[in-house]
Amino acid sequence: MNQLNLANGFERSTKRTRRQAFLEDMLSVVPWDALVVRIAPFAPAGATGHPPCPILVLLRVHFLQQWFALADEAALEALHDIPVYRAFAGIDPGATGIPDATTILRFRHLPWRHDQAVALLQEVNAVLGARGLMVRRGTLVDATIVTAPSSTKNQTGTRDPEMHQTRKGNQWFFGMKAHIGVDADSGLVHTVVATPANVHDLAVAGSVRHGDEAVVHGDSGHRGVAWMVAMPPGKRRLLAPGSAEAVVPRAKALVRAKVEQPFRVIKRQFGHVKARYRGLAKNGSHLVTLFALSNLWMARNTLQAG
Repeated sequence: MNQLNLANGFERSTKRTRRQAFLEDMLSVVPWDALVVRIAPFAPAGATGHPPCPILVLLRVHFLQQWFALADEAALEALHDIPVYRAFAGIDPGATGIPDATTILRFRHLPWRHDQAVALLQEVNAVLGARGLMVRRGTLVDATIVTAPSSTKNQTGTRDPEMHQTRKGNQWFFGMKAHIGVDADSGLVHTVVATPANVHDLAVAGSVRHGDEAVVHGDSGHRGVAWMVAMPPGKRRLLAPGSAEAVVPRAKALVRAKVEQPFRVIKRQFGHVKARYRGLAKNGSHLVTLFALSNLWMARNTLQAG
C-alpha cells in the first residue's frame, strides 16, 4: 500500500512535532497489508446501504485510539480537528469522508468479539521473526497490575464483577493483571494473558511460555518452579555489595531488566495506566493490541533500517 506523507496540511509549518514523528515512524513499521488480510473476513460486507469505510482506514483510526486514549466520539472529533490524524488514517474529508462514531465503535469491537487481537500479535511477531528479532531461545515472564474504576457510582451501582482487588506491599489495588512472556534476546512480547488482579503469577506461569525456550527467567513471585528465579529483594539487600553471593542475583536482574521495557512503553508511551472498558475480554484484547504495537515501536529502528 502507498505510504502517506504526514506533512500534508503542514507545508507552512517548520516544526516537526513529536506526535507527527511518532505517527510517521509507526506508519512505516506496521505491516498494514498483513493486518488488513487478518481483519477483512470479520469486517462488515457492506452489501446494502452506503459503501463501507475501507478497512485500512478503520484499522489506523483504531490504532490512534490505542495510542492516544481516544473514545469513539473523541476519535471522531480528533479526526475533524487534527490534520495529522487524518493524514495518518489516509482520510481525505472531501473525497472519502470521516467514519462516524458508530462505525469506529463497531470496528473497535471486532478484535475481542472474534479473537483477532492475538492474531494481530502473531502477525506482528511473524514479521519480527522474519527479521531475526524473535530468537525464542529464552523467555522472561512478569506481570503488572492494571487498575480499574472501583467506584459504584454508575448505572448498575456495582464494580466490574470480572475485576478483583489484591494487595501489593502495603497498598490495595482493584483491577486486573497483565501477564506477559518476553523474548529474552530482543525484549519483545510473544504471549499476553489477562486475569483478575488477585490471580497469582504462578497460576498462569505455564501459559506465558511458548514451549520452545531453553530457559525461563522469573521474578521472586515465581518461586516454586524450576526456572531462573530472582532472589527476593529483602534477602538481596542483606548481601554485601560486590561479594560473590551478590554476583548471581545481580546477573539475573540484568537479564530480567528487558521484561520491564514493554510495560514502560504501554504505560508511558501509550498512556495506558487504567482499564478503559468493562470486563476481561475487552480489556484483555486491548492489552494484546497494545503489546503488539509496543513490539513494533521497540523494533522500529531495525525495521526502518531494512
